[in-house]
Amino acid sequence: MNAHELMTKTNHYIIKGGGLTDTQKANIVRQLLDAQSGEREKQSFYKGVKYENNTDKDGDVTGTYPAYYITPYNNGKKLQTIIPMSPKTHILSSNAYELDIIRLLCLFAPDNPVVKEMVRGVIKRLKTACFVNDCIIGECFHTSLPALRFINAAAPGDTEWMKKLVEKINNNIDAKYKENAVNYFMLCLSELPYNIAEPGLLKYKSEFYERLKKSASVKTEYAKTYQPVLYYIYRNCLGSFPEYGYIRNRQPYISDKDGRLYFDIDIEK
Repeated sequence: MNAHELMTKTNHYIIKGGGLTDTQKANIVRQLLDAQSGEREKQSFYKGVKYENNTDKDGDVTGTYPAYYITPYNNGKKLQTIIPMSPKTHILSSNAYELDIIRLLCLFAPDNPVVKEMVRGVIKRLKTACFVNDCIIGECFHTSLPALRFINAAAPGDTEWMKKLVEKINNNIDAKYKENAVNYFMLCLSELPYNIAEPGLLKYKSEFYERLKKSASVKTEYAKTYQPVLYYIYRNCLGSFPEYGYIRNRQPYISDKDGRLYFDIDIEK
């Protein structure tokens, strides 16, 4: 299993409420640290995207592109994000890859000195990146989604930064971007503290309910992988409201009658 597959499967498992032992976390950390990109790989990537002079006076990488994890070659296709947006640019694909990997490292090994240095470097880089500031152009806008999720894990005290990102995304996402970008935003909302996520949660409150009421086909491998993850996201978002607290521990299920995915929402158990 490569780093992208491990990162994606681990995220999906956690989103669905799965727990990991310390041994499992340590194994994931080891594999992800081993997948860190080498200097030749980095410089080749920077040359390819015409971003060779990308360090500051301290030697830290600044701005748009990653410093630690460069997306591996994937037969010419850019890697999908964990909630599958299909990137057209390296801005989204490379940042989502690095940010979601280092986010897991931060969660599983926050005191590891290598991880601490990565987190420091990424936060410093993000401060200079347009996509976590006011930019809403193209895939810079999409990239603010994994960035918001990373900041919540790595810099949870920076509430003003996260609130500004939520406001930017919330005000611009529906008119301009596809369904899976909205789903990724809902993932962010499901993990953020309520006082930060509130504008988005209120905006989509009725939609969470309607999505959970509908059954979904899980005939394809793609649907089997992603549809349950989405139901857990919708549940976690809607369950943040007191009147829907009763659904917080409920799980989606596949009906024996028609083989479709369902979630029981209307009747309290």
